Amino acid sequence: MWAKNRIGFPRIRDEWSLGMKNVKRQFPKVGELAPLLRFTLPQFPTRKNRLAKALTVWDLRLIAKRRTPKGPFDYTDGSAESEVTLERARRSYLDLEFRPNILHDVKNVDTTCEIMGEKFAMPFGISPTGFTRMMHTEGEIAGARAAEKFGIPFTLSTLGTTTVEDVVKASPNGVNWFQLYMWKDREASMALVKRAQDAGVKHLMLTVDVPAAGARLRDARNGLTVPPRLTIKTLLDAAPRPEWWINFLTTPAITFASMKNWEGTVAELLDFMFDPTITFEDLEWIRAQWDGTLSIKGIQTVEDAKIAAKYGADAIILSNHGGRQLDRAPVPLHMLAEVKKELKNDLEIHIDTGIMHGADVLAALALGADFAYVGRAYLYGLMAGGQEGVERMLTIMQSEMVRTMKLLGVNSLKELEPKHVQILQTHAGLGRLPEGR
Repeated sequence: MWAKNRIGFPRIRDEWSLGMKNVKRQFPKVGELAPLLRFTLPQFPTRKNRLAKALTVWDLRLIAKRRTPKGPFDYTDGSAESEVTLERARRSYLDLEFRPNILHDVKNVDTTCEIMGEKFAMPFGISPTGFTRMMHTEGEIAGARAAEKFGIPFTLSTLGTTTVEDVVKASPNGVNWFQLYMWKDREASMALVKRAQDAGVKHLMLTVDVPAAGARLRDARNGLTVPPRLTIKTLLDAAPRPEWWINFLTTPAITFASMKNWEGTVAELLDFMFDPTITFEDLEWIRAQWDGTLSIKGIQTVEDAKIAAKYGADAIILSNHGGRQLDRAPVPLHMLAEVKKELKNDLEIHIDTGIMHGADVLAALALGADFAYVGRAYLYGLMAGGQEGVERMLTIMQSEMVRTMKLLGVNSLKELEPKHVQILQTHAGLGRLPEGR
């Protein structure tokens, strides 16, 4: 009967019989089992143990989401209107193919680079982010100290919650830059620039893509203000996140380091403060007052990149503001090759938006960028665990870069060329964003 019916148990019996012909079976010996039976004691849920389990920046994002109230987390995680701009930027790095060279000696790889006349341990820095102490009480100090430890630059935002003097004091051996939004009050704007210069800052990053605030719908729906207001909704949201709220209530109030505090929403602040009349001619005026290197952040067309070069910029940053301003804006990575072709070596080309992996940085460099920046990746690490979380993010990205360079068959960043990367198809959805987005 079993020979005719080969479904279920009879089939298992037949396979067992066949296996007995090829192996000799024996009863397990205690001495052989002992090395396999290794149990570890349960680990306490400390910050160190929590961060050690994060293997990717996306893992840090999930930890950050669990530990940060909805308003601050959504301010970091969200973008403008449909949020398709950010999704496209992230997908652009997934929708590419690496072309490795084999049989190269890659025992030692070098991730150092030189930009703006300074040498850094890795080819990316920390982007300017506003309201940073709202995400985690350690704020900009944590970012600056982590950047100092890893040998990369840290950029303080005009909308930072720590003064430029305190950032420089906290990381005296680091490279600290300052990002400027041009206000309607031009004298007040340049007073900030002078403070930065007096503090020892040597690089100014001028952001030029905010003539109006982008429609950040998550913030509007959450009723986000800076600092966050205590309401019934926020108190209920606080229940599973006691550490954030204890820090919020027992540390100095969250205030703007460069202006008086604001009682309205973030979008209302941007529209109230920022100057929509700024033009390319103003770049020349700013350049004349700044005794240091200057980069222009927010370039989104080849034409504007060429004009910025004529007005004395040392670098341009291809950026759509992390998808937080114009909905359906250009994807920086897709512009890169054309911009490089037009500008050649006239000035440095930097890039941001969508970078979540060390290999993303290498892809950008292969296609023509000189340097890159991370914003959300930095803030995910910060929200996940303060300075230790930022350091975990940098460790993850550093290891990803080293591993990818070895697999590509290159020993230094200068060896990266367009031949190493091919963009498969624009916005085709060939790559899949990790779970948890």
